[in-house]
Amino acid sequence: MKFQIEDVTVYFPYDNIYPEQYSYMVELKRALDAKGHCLLEMPTGTGKTIALLSLITSYVLSKPSNPVKLLYCTRTVHEMEKTLAELRFLHNYQVKHLGPSARILALGLSSRKNLCVNTSVISAENRDSVDAACRKLTASWVRAMAVENPNIPLSFLRIMRRLPLMRFCLPESIHCSYQYLLDPKVAGIISKEMQRESVVVFDEAHNIDNVCIEALSVSVRMQTLEGATRNLNRMSQEIERLKATDAGRLRAEYNRLVEGLAQRGNLPITDTWFSNPTLPEDILKEAVPGNIRRAEHFVSVLRRLVQYFKGRLQTENVEKEGPVTFVASINAQVGIDQKMLKFCYDRLHSLMLTLEITDTDEFLHIQAICDLATLVGTYTRGFSIIIEPFDERMPHIPDPVLQLCCHDASLAIKPVFERFQSVVITSGTLSPIDLYPRLLNFNPVVSRSFTMSLTRDCICPMVLTRGSDQLPVSTKYDLRSDPGVEKNYGKLLVEMVSVVPDGIVCFFVSYSYMDGIVNSWHESGILKEIMQHKLVFIETQDVVETTLALDNYRRACDCGRGAVFFSVARILLARLEYLRETFQIREGDFLTFDALRQAAQCVGRVIRSKADYGMMIFADKRYSRHDKRSKLPGWILSHLRDAHLNLSTDMAVHIAREFLRRMAQPYDKTGAMGKKTLLSQEDLEKMANGAGEMLF
Repeated sequence: MKFQIEDVTVYFPYDNIYPEQYSYMVELKRALDAKGHCLLEMPTGTGKTIALLSLITSYVLSKPSNPVKLLYCTRTVHEMEKTLAELRFLHNYQVKHLGPSARILALGLSSRKNLCVNTSVISAENRDSVDAACRKLTASWVRAMAVENPNIPLSFLRIMRRLPLMRFCLPESIHCSYQYLLDPKVAGIISKEMQRESVVVFDEAHNIDNVCIEALSVSVRMQTLEGATRNLNRMSQEIERLKATDAGRLRAEYNRLVEGLAQRGNLPITDTWFSNPTLPEDILKEAVPGNIRRAEHFVSVLRRLVQYFKGRLQTENVEKEGPVTFVASINAQVGIDQKMLKFCYDRLHSLMLTLEITDTDEFLHIQAICDLATLVGTYTRGFSIIIEPFDERMPHIPDPVLQLCCHDASLAIKPVFERFQSVVITSGTLSPIDLYPRLLNFNPVVSRSFTMSLTRDCICPMVLTRGSDQLPVSTKYDLRSDPGVEKNYGKLLVEMVSVVPDGIVCFFVSYSYMDGIVNSWHESGILKEIMQHKLVFIETQDVVETTLALDNYRRACDCGRGAVFFSVARILLARLEYLRETFQIREGDFLTFDALRQAAQCVGRVIRSKADYGMMIFADKRYSRHDKRSKLPGWILSHLRDAHLNLSTDMAVHIAREFLRRMAQPYDKTGAMGKKTLLSQEDLEKMANGAGEMLF
């Protein structure tokens, strides 16, 4: 269908459109016209992606004199593939109506592990090994040797040079993961080629602040330090070899460092390693300190730094300190000042190139050390150094870790807001939406949450506050370990598995709490009762185990028996003090925001389309408070009836039975009782003329 939104002709590849999709496009166009940023929340299963792509591509087609590029960021490769498939479908529709003028070039960016065409390279066991194998074939010095020696394997870049018809141009649409724009080590490679008149979309961005924090955080364990020591020994050997065979290369590097790393010129694309982990404006444009210019002196400095970290990991108590105190301690104990720390990462990069090291996967440990050194030497605020002697889940096993924790999510995303004209942050579960501008330190021109138009009440949220014995249930810290609370949660699950015909996902507040309550249920026989009705699968911290458990959970649901999946909703607490001091966000406000955001994400995928149906049970007495409950997404609150508040287990089971019986009946998918949930082109034309009204 084709319709107008003010001065833009929108090409939408379906015969009908949901009302919320149309409203979403209207608000998105407002943000693009204002050349500003926006926050948009639209429920899962309402066609958010195709609405966004249709509006932006149509916006570009309507303004050929001022072309806009699209940078579409997703969390996973699977989501990127789905987005590219939808864009291809939309593109074919637009070309059909507009001809060749509507053609665009769209590019999906991912790791070499996903995109490399060389079978000998992608057979490596992990991503880092693939990167190293690719570098062994494409580094400039390897290609130079291949010119003289035909026995060296032909690299992909040499193959590309033999294709005279191959042309490269900047695509109109780039699709990549968040890290390509938020992680400073790779963001510069992508964003520097894109014009300011670009639209950046962060899809499924409910956890974008956590992604920003992880991009600037580094963890160092004893295994990291042992690996870094091996790396330094190897580098020392390579330096001695180079002194004996090609000392001129070391002298050339020294001269370049005197002039400053920023003046080293443009490296061949195949020689680029990761960029500096700090933000672009914080990278020093000056000469490297004299005491780390010589390769052997720099390696000696890193040895002292590694030794210092080993000493700090010998602690028996949890320690926390700021960057200033930490840097002062390093200077006092091993004589490494702040300026030397700042240059560690770039100096390592330069030395790796000089030594012509290609197996970069072997040097990840020393890279992590230099990451941490450069970050802690650059920033005096927004970070903490936390040293823990053991994992709290296994306190009897020593496993010390030194973490550089970033507390300010706005640091990583600030260059994106400043570099690009419009940034769209969107998800099905952004609520509570009002705290994101403060967390990310930006001013959106549009901030909007949309409801879902349905022909039947296929969502059944409930708030359960009491067990069958009328005792309150809650995961509040002082109540969660009460035997009565654990028993009531178990009885609730036993009742639900006997009623619900398909899958049930049960979320816990932490791995330790899940382990404890599952053990308690096993001892009391509750777990055995659950398994008489359904199979039970449990999320673990091992990715492979959890993936296998999810696959088997789906298979159990598909075969008709159904299953229960125990999962964990994670909440991060380390940032509270910094947020209070810097952004005046009170601890209680952030804890409520983060807890309800996690809850919204847990239940937000209960349906994947309007033909689905599902129940959401908020089993905690704290949800009975309006100030907590009101921060859930509007599309969930619109289906939460007063009669479904403050329930006990037996009342919730009765409501569940009635709901499931009602959902088993046939229904009118096009609309009933005058409720319009699918709009045709004619309906949109009437609305544009003021003669029609959107009913949903």
